[in-house]
Amino acid sequence: MATTAAAAAAAASPHLLSSASRSLSPFQVCVLDSKSLVSASSFHSGARKRTVGGGSGFRCTAVGTVPSAAETKKRSSYEIVTLTTWLLQQEQAGVIDAELTIVLSSISMACKQIASLVQRSGISNLTGVQGAVNVQGEDQKKLDVVSNEVFSNCLRSSGRTGIIASEEEDVPVAVEESYSGNYIVVFDPLDGSSNIDAAVSTGSIFGIYSPNDECLADIGDDPNLDTQEQRCVVSVCQPGSNLLAAGYCMYSSSVIFVVTIGKGVFAFNLDPMYGEFVLTQENIQIPKAGKIYSFNEGNYQMWDDKLKKYIDDLKDPGPSLKPYSARYIGSLVGDFHRTLLYGGIYGYPRDKKSKNGKLRLLYECAPMSFIVEQAGGKGSDGHGRVLDIQPTEIHQRVPLYIGSVEEVEKLEKYLA
Repeated sequence: MATTAAAAAAAASPHLLSSASRSLSPFQVCVLDSKSLVSASSFHSGARKRTVGGGSGFRCTAVGTVPSAAETKKRSSYEIVTLTTWLLQQEQAGVIDAELTIVLSSISMACKQIASLVQRSGISNLTGVQGAVNVQGEDQKKLDVVSNEVFSNCLRSSGRTGIIASEEEDVPVAVEESYSGNYIVVFDPLDGSSNIDAAVSTGSIFGIYSPNDECLADIGDDPNLDTQEQRCVVSVCQPGSNLLAAGYCMYSSSVIFVVTIGKGVFAFNLDPMYGEFVLTQENIQIPKAGKIYSFNEGNYQMWDDKLKKYIDDLKDPGPSLKPYSARYIGSLVGDFHRTLLYGGIYGYPRDKKSKNGKLRLLYECAPMSFIVEQAGGKGSDGHGRVLDIQPTEIHQRVPLYIGSVEEVEKLEKYLA
């Protein structure tokens, strides 16, 4: 409409002036007449007229607007950064190499596939147990088996992994020589799988190491391990302090991929429109303290007295009448993600039934501890740093207390 009005005005008066002659916007057309100067906003809001000079003036019609610097900046904030773009930026900055970029990309692809399988598990008849028991003595869910195969295949096809170790496998597996690479990847393909049938959040956890020929694990001359498998065990058996990268993918109301490459913690949400992980949170920092604790209190009677005293004190409202809040999902990824964002402490202690705790050092405790430390938190076995623990076996279990620094240190004082 503005353009039409300008054309009509030009036809009605021979005194059409260029906008440059009056230092006006190049997107305004002005006509010299005896009428008032009409503000461009009057075309939209009926604003009052202003007279310029003694009665003669310019009637100006806005036919367009020049975007301001603020508007330009605002528009740029809508640009998306995908996980692939972010990884390439880290590679260009020299933080990671091209090999690690490919490994992390292959893991993200595995997570996308598993996310789809989880969402369709009820429709595709992937709920319930497989009928087998894994090396941990746990019943395997159907999705445990499928997710493990998906993860393994994506890592093999990347051509950059030399050894892969899964919670669902008896021993680490050396990738075929034709596809062999340098990196060692340890992973729990589907943490919290007992929640699948109830559609509660689950997740995948991973850690990436460089090869290491030195290990304190005493595997001896176990007749059940051939030479190649023994070499795998030695390479995988590293403390969490050697991790190059770690992360997890949570399958919940949204699919969230959280990763660290030793330079902070970043979160990416899977955009179903693009099928890409999009950067949503940068340099996540866990609060130094929090009022949420996440323990399976069903095991309370099997805990030692020091831990019982700690939990009892958390539930004591005290003069403030504000006790800690209890939140427990039963999925490490889900409970940890909430703790990472809101602060507090997550714990899975040893008890009379599980003398060394239940969570696996290589596949769960070490990667999560690496992530929380990068976010300014702390991971402990109750007495020391989880990342300093030297593994002595592949499926080693340890107690885990992880979360805000002040909360973990408070627990360590009770257990000392």
